[in-house]
Amino acid sequence: MKRSQRLQLLSFASHAGNGILYLILVIYFNYSHNLNFSATRLSQRNTKLKAYYLDILKKAQMYKIPSDGDQQPGQYNKLPLNASTSKPHNVGPWQKAAVNLSLVLLGSGMTFAGGYVASHYQQISNDASHLGVSRVNAAPPLPAATDPNFVTSIVKQVGPAVVRIDSSRTVKAQVPDAFNDPFFRQFFGSAIPIPNQNRVERGTGSGFIISSDGRILTNAHVVDGADTVTVKLKDGHIYKGKVLGKDELTDVAVVKIQANNLPTVTLGNSDKLEPGQWAIAIGNPLGLDNTVTTGIISATGRTSRDIGGTLDKRVDYIQTDAAINPGNSGGPLLNARGEVVGMNTAIIQGAQGLGFAIPINTAQRISRQIIATGKAQHPYLGIQMLGLTPEVKQRLNSDPNSGITVDADHGVLVVKVMPNSPAAKAGIRAGDVIQKLNGKAVTDADSVQQAVENSQVGGDLRVELERRGQNISLAVQPGTFPTAQITQ
Repeated sequence: MKRSQRLQLLSFASHAGNGILYLILVIYFNYSHNLNFSATRLSQRNTKLKAYYLDILKKAQMYKIPSDGDQQPGQYNKLPLNASTSKPHNVGPWQKAAVNLSLVLLGSGMTFAGGYVASHYQQISNDASHLGVSRVNAAPPLPAATDPNFVTSIVKQVGPAVVRIDSSRTVKAQVPDAFNDPFFRQFFGSAIPIPNQNRVERGTGSGFIISSDGRILTNAHVVDGADTVTVKLKDGHIYKGKVLGKDELTDVAVVKIQANNLPTVTLGNSDKLEPGQWAIAIGNPLGLDNTVTTGIISATGRTSRDIGGTLDKRVDYIQTDAAINPGNSGGPLLNARGEVVGMNTAIIQGAQGLGFAIPINTAQRISRQIIATGKAQHPYLGIQMLGLTPEVKQRLNSDPNSGITVDADHGVLVVKVMPNSPAAKAGIRAGDVIQKLNGKAVTDADSVQQAVENSQVGGDLRVELERRGQNISLAVQPGTFPTAQITQ
């Protein structure tokens, strides 16, 4: 056998991973130079071994590799198995013995390997399985999906701190004097109400406990004018409530009951709310205690004018599609972590999926003042104003009865200044266009209202305005908002 053929067989054995075959071929090639021997000389005891070895020989003889003296080196010509282009060499007895010995060693090696595989089958299978499925430098698994029953968990956690508030007030019936005439009473009899007769009005709302010693947040309209307030907890305990104070401008009130170690809610941060986040409402709509509804935060920053309010409240409302009905007023609006982010307060009559809540940051700020002083103070300037646009400017300048001439295209127009108000004392006039408050640009009346609400009574508020083409800067000291006024 040529040297190149021997190297090819050795390479085949090496790549096949058969170390025993490789060793046997090395021994064989040291004592023999011919692969053309008769298969009948193989041992008759192991026919599988003969077939395996003949397969090796066939693969080795499929291609003839030209000798070093061939005229076309590198050209491989496929030959039939029985073809031979050279004469076989004579094989001596000692060479035949070496071949037989190599076959015996090969058979022994295969028998040993087969026995090892049979006795260690489970271990080999496990190792192979681990090799097939093991992750190498794999990314960490994704976090588990949100618990589909997270609302249930939140209700169990927060529900005991949500209360029902029943209020009652005595109203004196007012009857016109004409109905006191005996002539009318002769014809209408008992259908005419008795003069100065008293009647009792009752209402139901919701609230939530903010301190373990019995402080409860609710809406001001739930306890407005109430003679008696009764608080019922989820566990059935009933307490008499005392109204510590209320604020009509934000519709926030604080009620106190005499109890200790009460369950409380956790307050969140309403400034971080975004449309699309979860919203969960708990309350007592229409007297149905401990009712839970869910939805999302639909919008933030709604004004009282947006929701059809008659009084210009100092609130930027949260809009939600979680069902809110009469009796939900004062109940908590929760986020997906069970934190209170709002206090349910209003709906639009005849609409569905339009509920509104007071941001908890506003309710908390007002409640602190009520707990400390029994009331809440709101800064005000004493002006009526209007967001200025090019259309508004054109309409005012073209109306001879407006009494106002405007040069600016944008800003907040002062329509009226209340007499003896902080704005009047600072020199602000009707027709002025407010451009900035404390260095921050304002473009509409709501932004001015928010800036004033965030200021301090008696503090300095820097107002930059435009008056007849001139820029003017004034310092205004906001006063305490008078309840009867509906100005800023």
